[in-house]
Amino acid sequence: MARKEFQLEIVTPERIVYSDKVVSITAQAEDGRLGILHDHRPLVTKLQIAPFSFITQEGQEENVAISGSGYLEVTPQKVTVLCQTAELSHEIELERAQEAKERAEERLQASDEAIDYSRAEASLKRAIARIDAARAQRNDD
Repeated sequence: MARKEFQLEIVTPERIVYSDKVVSITAQAEDGRLGILHDHRPLVTKLQIAPFSFITQEGQEENVAISGSGYLEVTPQKVTVLCQTAELSHEIELERAQEAKERAEERLQASDEAIDYSRAEASLKRAIARIDAARAQRNDD
């Protein structure tokens, strides 16, 4: 039995990160992990800063780092992800992401009152999402 496809668009203010047919999506929503297949019921949900994956029509798993606030909308025609920032895993420089993680961890461990801890935590989450997406793709190759 052939897998049914549906359109996925991942859009940031700067660009369309991805626009093509897919057969499934896995995302981290605020309420937990979410899997989407063809004919999923319509919904809108807020996405967590986390890796996002999908299976292409060719059967390849692709990983994306959703590293900024975002929303996922499911309609009968397509799934749209609107987010501040997103990177396909092959665009992520793993070394830079690891350095960003280390910097964020250092800021969080410092006892300096001038440090914005919520900003440092957000930086750490973004770096971890980027690292996880990049590593997941490299493990699949």
